Amino acid sequence: MEGILRIGVFYDGSHFNYAQNHFWGKKLGWLSFQPMHKLFEDYIRKHYQGFLDYKVVYAAWYQGLHPTTQATEKNLKLDRNRHQDLLHAGIEAKFHPMSQTQGEKGIDVAMAIDILQVGIEGTIDVAILVTGDGDFVPLVRALMKKGMGVIVAYFEYEEDGRKSFANERLKDACNFVLNINSLEKDKDYKNTFKSLFKQLDTK
Repeated sequence: MEGILRIGVFYDGSHFNYAQNHFWGKKLGWLSFQPMHKLFEDYIRKHYQGFLDYKVVYAAWYQGLHPTTQATEKNLKLDRNRHQDLLHAGIEAKFHPMSQTQGEKGIDVAMAIDILQVGIEGTIDVAILVTGDGDFVPLVRALMKKGMGVIVAYFEYEEDGRKSFANERLKDACNFVLNINSLEKDKDYKNTFKSLFKQLDTK
C-alpha cells in the first residue's frame, strides 16, 4: 500500500454554472461542491487502487466576471453567493475580467497555464478537469507527460435547444471519463448522485 493519492480538481466555471442552473430548474436542488469532491474521491478510489487514502488536496475555480456596470443586481448577488460556496468548500476562486467584445475568450488559456503549473510543481497526482472543452486536449497530454493521471468530469444534457457535453477528443485523451448526469440512473451511484444537491431557502 502506498500513501495518499493527491487529487486536484479544476472547475471550468461556465460549464459548472450552466449545470447548476439546469439541475435547479429540474427541482433537484443546488449542485454543491463538498459532496462533489466526495464523489471524485470515491470514483478515483475505484480506478486507482493500492493507496491508503484518496484526498482532494487542491481545487480551483475559473470564471469570467462582467464589470459592475454590465451586471444586474441579480447577477451580482448570484456571484457573491457562489463565491461564498467556493470559500466554504476550500476552492481557490480565480476570476478573470470579461472582455466587453469577446466575452470569456482567453479564460481557458489562463486555466490551462495554471493547471500545468500545479502539475509541474508536483503537488497532485491526479487532475480532474470539470469541463467539456476540447481546447484542453494539449493540456491533458502535457500533464500525462509529467506522469499525472487526468480525468474529465462533465455534464451532459439538452435544455431549451442548448446542449452540454464533452468534446470527443478530450474524452479520448484522458485516462478516465465521468459523465455526472449518467450517475442519476446508475444503480451504484444513484444515492451518491442525490447527495450532490442541497435545498436552498429561496424566501
